[in-house]
Amino acid sequence: MLADLVLKNRSYRRFYQKHFVELETLEDFVNLARLSASAGNVQPLKYILSCDPQKNALIFPHLTWAAFLKDWPGPNDGERPSAYIIILGDREISQSFGCDHGIAAQTLLLSAAERGLGGCIIGTIQRENLRTALEIPPRFDILLVLALGKPKERVMIERVDASGNTKYFSQLSRLAPFCSIWTNGSTPCMDWGLPEESKDVQG
Repeated sequence: MLADLVLKNRSYRRFYQKHFVELETLEDFVNLARLSASAGNVQPLKYILSCDPQKNALIFPHLTWAAFLKDWPGPNDGERPSAYIIILGDREISQSFGCDHGIAAQTLLLSAAERGLGGCIIGTIQRENLRTALEIPPRFDILLVLALGKPKERVMIERVDASGNTKYFSQLSRLAPFCSIWTNGSTPCMDWGLPEESKDVQG
């Protein structure tokens, strides 16, 4: 069911890095994103796909992983994404991309969840550094980066208490990143994750 897929689609930030994601799998995801809604059907989005470790290593340093976890620089080597999809906006097609890239990103992550993968939408990007690293032409705006792989953390959803604090957190160490804030009707909820191998989960 779609509801199950949406609930499965959390923001994962640690992965089994050695779990290889095929290029053809990324192409399948992008094909579904291509078929999703686009304002005026202008289709201004383009995609850079990466599942090569050397190319992945060029992307990783230019991403910021968890704004609320100030002392956490991102996943360690061995827990980094196996693949990335970079969403670009082509300014030769349109000067404004509206919400097209948000729709595409959600479609991509739902596609990943269906395949037993997970990911994280990253918007805090050192854009010019990434542009230089990948030699991205200036006509393309770097809109979002999706980090993808087989998740190495387990996500649970917890209702926000009376304080209204919606910051995500690590139940174990307060150092590892977990998932994004979401809402259920008018009641905010908060995601938090635990390493997959952990057994002390209270659900």
